[in-house]
Amino acid sequence: MRLERFRFYHISLGEHLICNPTSIEKLNRMIELLRIPEGGRLLDIACGKGEFLVRAVERYGCAAVGVDMSQYAIADAREKVAARVPDADVELIEADGSAYDGPYASFDSVSCLGASWIWQGHAGTLRALARWARPGGYVLVGEPFWKREPDPEYLEAANLKADDFGTHRDNVEAGIRLGLTPVYTAVSTDDEWDHYETLQWYAAERWARKHPDDPDRDEVLRRAARERESYLRWGRDTLGWALYLFRK
Repeated sequence: MRLERFRFYHISLGEHLICNPTSIEKLNRMIELLRIPEGGRLLDIACGKGEFLVRAVERYGCAAVGVDMSQYAIADAREKVAARVPDADVELIEADGSAYDGPYASFDSVSCLGASWIWQGHAGTLRALARWARPGGYVLVGEPFWKREPDPEYLEAANLKADDFGTHRDNVEAGIRLGLTPVYTAVSTDDEWDHYETLQWYAAERWARKHPDDPDRDEVLRRAARERESYLRWGRDTLGWALYLFRK
């Protein structure tokens, strides 16, 4: 039986507050820079467990829409909204972000943190998100970048292509070419990457001990081991990640 990918993420990211290689400090810093006005609106595509969305709503009292394909992530986000901002105007939608059909030019902040594959890459993601941002609004993305030329063995092991990502500079210039103004970046440290990656080892091992008879147990452990090897052998020195903030 093939392990359903969102179930694997639900297990391997089960201990994560933020499902990206960044920190609470950097996430809060970005939220402060958004300056969402009274009565403002936020759209978060691939919202995951909703931590970024909920923190922004707590900070500004804004309305928000979150979209995610994973039934597990949306369920976690709904619990978080109910616990922390129960009276807020928040809509959570279980769907492919590329199918979201909300009105264009109607949000003060539009974001997609770490899921640019939805629009086949970084430039496509920026182009799509900018449609929903008001003139003068913000577009925020989280995107990998190559710190060095990737080893062919790493690309094969991680099921990646060299042109899947650019450099940090490429990621900034992609927005400029689309007419967006880059205003801030926050590049992840090795420590933030290690926390993101190694906490997945912990989560997978802990889940496997608690569920010895689960039919997916062996595959979860095999996949976690493959990803651990890929990260330690190549990924830690090759792949970076950053938050990129642009003004429309």
